[in-house]
Amino acid sequence: MTMPNFLIIGAAKSGTSSLEYYLKQHPQIYMSYAEEMHFFAFENQKLNFQGIGDISLMRRAVTSLDDYQAQFQDVSEEIAIGEKSAWYLYHPKVPERIKHYIPNVKLITVLRNPVDRAYSSFLHLIRDYSEPIHDLEVALEAEPQRIDNNWEYLWHYQQAGFDYQQLQRYFDIFAPEQIGIFIYEDYRKNPEKFLVTIFDFLCVDKTFKPDLSKKINVGKLKAKVPKNQTFHNFGSEPNIIKSMVKNFLPISLRERIREGLKQTNLGQPPLQPQVRKKTLRYLSVRYYEFRKVDFQRLVSMVRTINRPINCLIDSI
Repeated sequence: MTMPNFLIIGAAKSGTSSLEYYLKQHPQIYMSYAEEMHFFAFENQKLNFQGIGDISLMRRAVTSLDDYQAQFQDVSEEIAIGEKSAWYLYHPKVPERIKHYIPNVKLITVLRNPVDRAYSSFLHLIRDYSEPIHDLEVALEAEPQRIDNNWEYLWHYQQAGFDYQQLQRYFDIFAPEQIGIFIYEDYRKNPEKFLVTIFDFLCVDKTFKPDLSKKINVGKLKAKVPKNQTFHNFGSEPNIIKSMVKNFLPISLRERIREGLKQTNLGQPPLQPQVRKKTLRYLSVRYYEFRKVDFQRLVSMVRTINRPINCLIDSI
């Protein structure tokens, strides 16, 4: 049975869904139909995550080798065969499992400022009505208990940000030429050139131009919260004024008015400076370890547009 010859291993909330969408357009690339299977994280496991809404990850997970290989049964003449599971970078046992099944695999990882990534995860869970805490600082304080209670990885806002430790596990067992490190900010600035570097890494036609007009998870994943909670509650809960309006306006018009008022009152809250500083302090070990590592070894693996890895650190 066919196995992939490249994997997008993360990081979560770093544009990997968009990357997967664009790679699917390339005639020399085959991507699995299912997304976020996390086979190498959960092989032969019975998942029992306990967080709010964690059933979604458990339903997507593919834990059987036969089911995993079935995702690639339609491969024909494609050169690069891949799948994306954004938590492969974070899970400590994944590198060894990948090495066991596909030792010559190519690994793609997209790194993003860990504070922005944590905030993106937080907003994602608010959007999905899973995160009951709408204050990031309070949510960060709740994180250790949630991890102890076996909540899935998206809740690991800060803990998932130690890129050095996660990457080192791959460096220890894979050859440098197998690992491609890319930078999220480069994708945002110039997606066309960013994709050329990906195509080059996968040894497929670099002249192919994917349709970039569709932005995956842009807007949809930008969670919004009420600017005025009282106004939000007024529009969301039964009250006498809403009951009176029902007698005069058709349901279609009422729905349009309700949705318009709702969207007017919603916004994406800014990340407060004190929360950013607190999160940076927590992650300070990450920067220290990044500076300790042999930069020449890392730079040789970075495939990005004139963006050495030390620039990533300096920009955070």
